[in-house]
Amino acid sequence: MQITFNIQYKTVFGEELLLNIVGGEAGDRTVAMSTADGLTWTCQIEAKKSDKRVDYFYSVRNCCGIKCSEWKTVTHRLDLNTKASQHIIVEDLWHEIPCDTYLYSSAFTDCVNRRAEGSVKPLAYDKALRLVVRAPQLHSGARLALTGKGVVLGNWDLKKALHMTEHNHNEWIVDIDGDALDANDKEVGLGNNNKICSKLVHELEFKFVAFSDKGEEMWETCENRTLTLKPLEQNEVRVVALDQSFYALCDEKVAGTLVPVFSLRSEGSFGVGDFGDLKLMIDWVAKTHQRLLQVLPINDSTSTHTWTDSYPYSCISIFALHPQYADLRQLPALSDKLEADRFEVLREELNALPQIDYERVNNAKLKYLRLLFEQEGKKVLASKEFKAFFADCEHWLVPYAYYCYLRDLYGTCVFSEWADHKQWNEADRKALSNPKSELYNKVAYYYYVQFVLDQQMHSAHEYARARGVILKGDIPIGVNRNGCDVWHEPEYFHLDSQAGAPPDAFSVNGQNWGFPTYNWDRMIADGCQWWVRRFQNMAKYFDAYRIDHVLGFFRIWAIPTDCVGGLLGQFQPALAMTREEIQSYGLNFQEHLFTTPFIAHWVVERVFREHTEEVIKTYLNHEHDDIYSLKPEYDTERKIEAAFEGKTTEKDVWMRDGLYALVDDVLFVRDSKNPNLFHPRITAQLNFMYEALWDGDKAAFNRLYNDYYYRRNNEFWYGEAMKKLPMLVQATRMLVCAEDLGMVPDCVQWVMQQLRILSLELQSMPKDSSVKFGYLSRNPYRSVCILSTHDMPTLRQWWDEDWARTQEFYNSMLYRGGAAPHPLPGWLARDIVSQQLTSPSMLCILSLQDWFAIDERIRLADADAERINIPTNPKHYWRYRMHMNIEQLLADRDYNEQVKELIDEAGRK
Repeated sequence: MQITFNIQYKTVFGEELLLNIVGGEAGDRTVAMSTADGLTWTCQIEAKKSDKRVDYFYSVRNCCGIKCSEWKTVTHRLDLNTKASQHIIVEDLWHEIPCDTYLYSSAFTDCVNRRAEGSVKPLAYDKALRLVVRAPQLHSGARLALTGKGVVLGNWDLKKALHMTEHNHNEWIVDIDGDALDANDKEVGLGNNNKICSKLVHELEFKFVAFSDKGEEMWETCENRTLTLKPLEQNEVRVVALDQSFYALCDEKVAGTLVPVFSLRSEGSFGVGDFGDLKLMIDWVAKTHQRLLQVLPINDSTSTHTWTDSYPYSCISIFALHPQYADLRQLPALSDKLEADRFEVLREELNALPQIDYERVNNAKLKYLRLLFEQEGKKVLASKEFKAFFADCEHWLVPYAYYCYLRDLYGTCVFSEWADHKQWNEADRKALSNPKSELYNKVAYYYYVQFVLDQQMHSAHEYARARGVILKGDIPIGVNRNGCDVWHEPEYFHLDSQAGAPPDAFSVNGQNWGFPTYNWDRMIADGCQWWVRRFQNMAKYFDAYRIDHVLGFFRIWAIPTDCVGGLLGQFQPALAMTREEIQSYGLNFQEHLFTTPFIAHWVVERVFREHTEEVIKTYLNHEHDDIYSLKPEYDTERKIEAAFEGKTTEKDVWMRDGLYALVDDVLFVRDSKNPNLFHPRITAQLNFMYEALWDGDKAAFNRLYNDYYYRRNNEFWYGEAMKKLPMLVQATRMLVCAEDLGMVPDCVQWVMQQLRILSLELQSMPKDSSVKFGYLSRNPYRSVCILSTHDMPTLRQWWDEDWARTQEFYNSMLYRGGAAPHPLPGWLARDIVSQQLTSPSMLCILSLQDWFAIDERIRLADADAERINIPTNPKHYWRYRMHMNIEQLLADRDYNEQVKELIDEAGRK
C-alpha cells in the first residue's frame, strides 16, 4: 500500500522537512520530504500488509541538525484499516505544543476524563474521505459526531449524524463513503452547467457536535466549517486533518493529598506504609471527592541497611522499587506456621509504634521475602508474567540485582572498595540472565522482590485509575553517589563535585545533598536516554509527576567534595567572570585576598569570643599584622568535620561551625574548570570580607553580584534547559509539574511556559519579591497550589514559628482583626484551607497533616511530631507515620463530610 504525506510548512533556504515514523515492525525511521516552493512538502512510503497503523511526527532539519520538531507527546496516527484501497493521501497540519497539553496527559485522559478506548472498524469503501480532528475539551463519557449539509452528512439531523471514533488520545476520526460524496455533489448541483463544476470539487459544510453520556448535545462554538477538495480516485483514501474542535476549555480544578507511602498506616501493615495501604488511601481520596494522591519517591534507597537509608531522595536505582513497600498480605502465606506466627507478633508490635523503626521493619520484611522466595521463587520465576517482566526490565534489573548481591557480599555500598567489581561489566549480563547459571541463582532473589513490587505497584496504579484518581510521583534531581546507577553507567556522572542548593529562607548555608553532578554533555549526546528511560519507567506507575528541583536542569549548584555546607558552591554550567570583567564594575580585584579566607583578629574575636586565643593557638597560623590563615590540617570543611567527629558538646558544635564560617569567608570562588575565571560567592554580603570593604567597593560588588546571579546567565541557562527538558517532558503522557522554588532566574518561567509545565505556588514563598505573601487569586491556572512541602514545617508548625509574621498574615491575607490565636485553631485552619482550594490553580494539593489541621478532634496533639523532613539536617531520620489507621479515617463520617464540603464549595472535582 502506498501512502503519500502532504503538509504545508514555511521553510527558509537550507531547511528540509522530515517525516519521523515511530515504532512499527520496521522500528523508528526517518524519511526526507521534498518541496517545489518551500511551503508544500511531500513524501511517499510503502506500508506492509501486516501494518495496522503508522504513528509519526514532522521535524525540520538544517545544516546544524534538527532545528525543531512537532509536539511528540501525542503523535499523528494513521490507521491502516482499509481493505480495498491501495493508495492513502494524507493532508496534514503541523502540531505545535498546545496550550492545553494537560488535557492530553494520562492524568486527564485515563483518570479525570476517562473514556472507553475506541475501536477502529475495517474500512470497506472503494474510496473514502477520512476527517481527523482533535477535541481535548470533551469530558468523561462524551462522544463526538459530525453533521452537516447534504444527505451524506445527515442534513443537520442529529439522529443521522456520523458518529466518530477516538482512535488516539483526544483525536477523533470518521470515514465517509467516497461514492456517497459523489452522489451528494449531484444532489446539490444547481443545474446542468453546475453539475459539471460539481464534479471538479467536493464542497462540504459541516460542524462537530458532542454528546454527553446523558444524551446532552453540545455544538461547536464557531461558524459552520467548510471544506473543498478534489474528487477521490477509485481505491483511494483521502485523510484530511482539521483544526481543533471549537469548544470551551474545560478548566477543571482538582483537589488532592500529599502523603509519603511510608507514612501510611493500616490495621494490617507491617510497621510502614505499603502498596496495599496505597489502595486504601486511594479509597479515602475518592470518598472525599479528591482526584489526586501524591507520594514521595518510592525507589530503593538501601545502601547501608541502617536508618540513614530512610532518605527517599537518595535512591540507589532510578528504576528499582523499595522492598519496604511490599505488601506481605498480597503474597502467599509462609508454610512454616511457627515462623509465620513469629512474624505476626512482630508485625503487631512494629505497627503499634508511633513512628517507623526503619531498621527493624526493613530487616523483618527482607527476611520474610527471603523465606517466601525459597518457598515460592522457583515457581514464580518460571511464570510467563515474570518472564515478560524480566524481558521488559532487563537493562536495569540485571545490574541492579548484581549490585545488591555485591553490596551485601562485601558489606559496603562503596563499590570502589569492591574487589574486581569496581564497575559494572557488561560481559556478566549473559550469565546473570541465564537461569541455569550459578550467578543467576545468586541474584534471583532480587529479581523476585522487584517482580513482586512491580506487580503490586502496577495494581495500585490501575486501581487509582479505575477510581478516577491521579497518582502523582516524584522524580528526585539526584542519585546516591555509591548507588547502582553510578556503578552501572558512570559515564553519565561527575564524581568530583556534589550537587546541592544555594542558601534560601530555610537553609542559610545552602544544602549539600552529596549527589554526584551529571555529565550533561554525555547525556545530551545520546538524546538523554538515561532520563527518557527513567521517565518512561515511572509512567508505568503514575499519571503525574513532580520534577524535584527543576532548576537543576538549568544549572546545578555544584559544591567541591571537600565541603560540608553549600556556601562555596557555584552554578554549573555558568558564565564565570574574568579579572577584567570584575574590574570593569569598578571593583579593585585583589585575586589572592578575595579568593582565600579573610581571617583578621577582629573576625576571630567576633566568631569565637572568649575562645579566641584557644582557636588561634590550635587552628590558625599567623601570616602578617593581624591576619591569620587556617592550618593545613584544618583548611577545608571536610578536615574540620573529621577533627570534630564524635564531639557533640555545645562548645564543640559552636567551634566547628565557627571554623566552617572562616573557611567560607571569601568574596569569589574560582571556577572549577578554569582557575582564571571566577564566581561571586553566594550571599557574600553576609561575609566578614565584604564587611571590610570600602563603601565604593561594596557598591561595585553588589552591581556585579546582581548582574551575575539575576541577569548574566539568563539566556545561557534558557538554552541549557531547552537542550534537555523538551525531550523529557515529551517522553511520556504524564502530567508534568515542577518544584520551582528557591533562587529562580527569569528564564525558568520562560521554559515552563513554553513547555506547559505546571509551576508550584506557595503563598508563604511568593515569586513576586515585592510582596511578603502571595495573592492566591494571581496563581496561574497551570500551577499547583500548596500550603507546605515535605521539606517545610506543616501549617500548624508554621503558624507558631514566627508570631509577628503570622500576625501579619492573619490581618492582611485572612482579613481578620485583633490578635492571631495560638496555637492554630481548627476553624481557622479550615478557613486557610478553603482559601487555597478556591485559588485558580489546576491542582490544589495539601499534605495529609494540613488536612488533619482543620479538625481538632482528630489531629495529632503534638504538631511537631508531624514534620516529615528538616532539610538543614543532612542526617534527618525520615520516619513520620500517620497517627490513625486509614480504616478509621474512612469510617470518620463527620470529618470526611468536612473535607468533601470544602472541596465541593471550591468547585473542585
